[in-house]
Amino acid sequence: MTAHTLMWEARAAEGRGADLLEWTRTRSAGLADATPAPFRTELFQAPQDRVLCLTWWHPEHGPDLPELPEPPAELITRAVHRWRFESVEVWH
Repeated sequence: MTAHTLMWEARAAEGRGADLLEWTRTRSAGLADATPAPFRTELFQAPQDRVLCLTWWHPEHGPDLPELPEPPAELITRAVHRWRFESVEVWH
């Protein structure tokens, strides 16, 4: 199955990694109530207190998909990076 994938990545301010992760967890869980809603959401954390959220959407959903907002300024060191991808192939 092909899909649209939205990638959202932020870097936490010094000492705020756990706060940013929790903020992202709460906001990404709220996407389940959106219309349309993603069929899959994953959260990742990485060195330097980076938080990554990937959401997968059915291909019939158009370009106007709900996205996570910018976190409060005190939680991040820079603006959020966002990318949209469209699935080309899937291997299992």
